[in-house]
Amino acid sequence: MADDDSMNGIHDEVPEIELIIKASTIDGRRKGACLFCQEYFMDLYLLAELKTIRLKVTTVDMQKPPPDFRTNFEATPPPILVDNGLAVLENEKIERHIMKNVPGGHNLFVQDKEVATLIENLYSKLKLMLLKKDDTKTSSLMSHLRKIDEHLERKDTRFLTGDTMCCFDCELMPRLQHIRVAGKYFVDFEIPAEFKSLWRYMYHMYQLDAFTQSCPADQDIINHYKLQQNVKMKKHEELETPTFTTSIPVNVDIN
Repeated sequence: MADDDSMNGIHDEVPEIELIIKASTIDGRRKGACLFCQEYFMDLYLLAELKTIRLKVTTVDMQKPPPDFRTNFEATPPPILVDNGLAVLENEKIERHIMKNVPGGHNLFVQDKEVATLIENLYSKLKLMLLKKDDTKTSSLMSHLRKIDEHLERKDTRFLTGDTMCCFDCELMPRLQHIRVAGKYFVDFEIPAEFKSLWRYMYHMYQLDAFTQSCPADQDIINHYKLQQNVKMKKHEELETPTFTTSIPVNVDIN
């Protein structure tokens, strides 16, 4: 297992939370392209920035999990949260634990039914587009992104529910990154430059350590879907230097 002490220099009395995430399916060490791993990494990173916790992130190569991982967690895949010796294994339970038991966590979990509905099923539309590769599925994803763009335009705030990040942003932005990277690679899909409020939102997210520190490389996102499609990676792809797509269209007003 590879350790990555993300937030150091915080006083000892602050509790340490360990998040075990899936490692890259390319090199087995860097961050993998698991959406839930990145979502909870972002949640906890924000709390570590506020100094309510110390965050320790550990990557595990699930193709060759180390003996201590198998002993402690058997076949349970990450994300796994460990808080004072207590291992929390299921996604819903991890979310609930962050909200109820991690210092400051309740502030991240705002109640907003409209936003919850707005971002629901976005990822399933990406997967359908990559699977079917037809105009209907592409149009369905495009329509969903337009609704998010319109919401952000109406709201006129930096993030989904206001000018402070919340759990919904930690859920949405990793999915938008997968849409950008995998959509472009597999079906030449691009988020239209006309969705200016959505691009402005993504620009603000790209400036945040919580996103950049948790974001997998483009190659890992692409390989995540290649594995789902039983497509083998070519040797030269394994040797590529990791890249991270964080550009935005030049005609987007970021203010």
